[in-house]
Amino acid sequence: MPYYVYILLCKDGSYYTGYAEDVKRRVELHKRGQGARYTRMHEPEKIVYVEEFDSRGEAMKREREIKSLSHNKKQRLVNLYDETNLVNVLAHARASSACA
Repeated sequence: MPYYVYILLCKDGSYYTGYAEDVKRRVELHKRGQGARYTRMHEPEKIVYVEEFDSRGEAMKREREIKSLSHNKKQRLVNLYDETNLVNVLAHARASSACA
């Protein structure tokens, strides 16, 4: 089963980076205040970036890399990411979870 690294844009303009097997479910937890402590204090607005990985270890490594970036570098990463990519990755994620 694939793992995903995602970036959420929070309503205060900050970014939250995490990883999950089911991105949509995890984001819903964040939005309900049941996700990470950070997103309980910085309300998430929307998903702005997603990457797919074959293993949890790869996803965790990439999550650490992104978390170590400055806000400006995260912003550049998000800006380079095409919204079409986001839609395609999330659609694939939904199809994968439906097969499981």
